[in-house]
Parts: sequence; C-alpha cells; structure tokens
Amino acid sequence: MMKAIRGDITKLEVDAIVNAANTSLLGGGGVDGAIHRAAGPELLQECRMLNGCKTGEAKVTRGYRLPAKWVVHTPGPVWNGGTKGEAEKLAGCYRNSLKLAAEKGAKSIAFPGISTGIYGYPVEEAAGIAVGTCRHFLEETGNGIEVVFCCFSARDLGVYRRLLG
Repeated sequence: MMKAIRGDITKLEVDAIVNAANTSLLGGGGVDGAIHRAAGPELLQECRMLNGCKTGEAKVTRGYRLPAKWVVHTPGPVWNGGTKGEAEKLAGCYRNSLKLAAEKGAKSIAFPGISTGIYGYPVEEAAGIAVGTCRHFLEETGNGIEVVFCCFSARDLGVYRRLLG
C-alpha cells in the first residue's frame, strides 16, 4: 500500500523514516537537519561510525528519540539537468531504502521528497521515480510494507496524489 500525506516526517508513527542525507551522513539542512535534531545527538554518534554513504545507496541507524525505530539514510543526486544519471541514482535511493527497511523487518516506511529541496530535482520527475520505483519493489518482492510519501508542501502532495491515483 502506498499513500501520500502532508506532515512532519520526524513525528510519524512508522517503523522507518528515510533521511534525505548528504554523503557524509553527518547532518545538514532541510529534512536531514530536522531528523538529526529530533533524534538527538546519539544519531550523529552512530552516523560517524558509518563512514558516509554514496549517492543512491543507503545505510540504516536506530531512530533514538524519534517515534520511528529506524532511520534509513540515503544521499540523493544533485539535479544537473537529468543527463548525468540522476534518475538511476534517485531510483537507487528508493530501492535501497526499501531493501534495508525490509531487512530490518519494518512494516511501514516514510519517505520525504528526496533531492527535491536544495538539490534542485524537479518535484514532478522525482515523484514519478519515487512512486514507480516503490510500486515496482512492492510488486517484485511481494513485500507488504506500507509506503508513505511525506510531503512538505500542498503542491508536492498534489503531485503525489495524482501519481497514486
């Protein structure tokens, strides 16, 4: 099952939330900073031991002070016009995050709009990749994990709801 909501990802009662991280995994702005602030300093301590993460890949930590048990950190691609492998890397973010969450036994996962903030990925294209990749993963694996697309703005929510039908 997939759905889109507008809300604060740090407050969602799901098993795993996805952090649109940078490659250092040591916190940043936007959703990354919000997740680090809400989880507390233990999250940064655990992230320091992970030695970063490549764009399109994912690593998992505990959720600490978050309602979510797990945080899946995935660095999305910076938008460079769409001709530098951005779509493949962004799809990798969703696929690898779902794979890690499933390995941890998560029954629900929430995604922010990966790469759509300061990284400049157009929301319509990013949302299409997000929904398509998650749908394919669920169909291919038969995994019943609930996928929540947690949107920052009403405009983004509209885009996801159109894609989800």
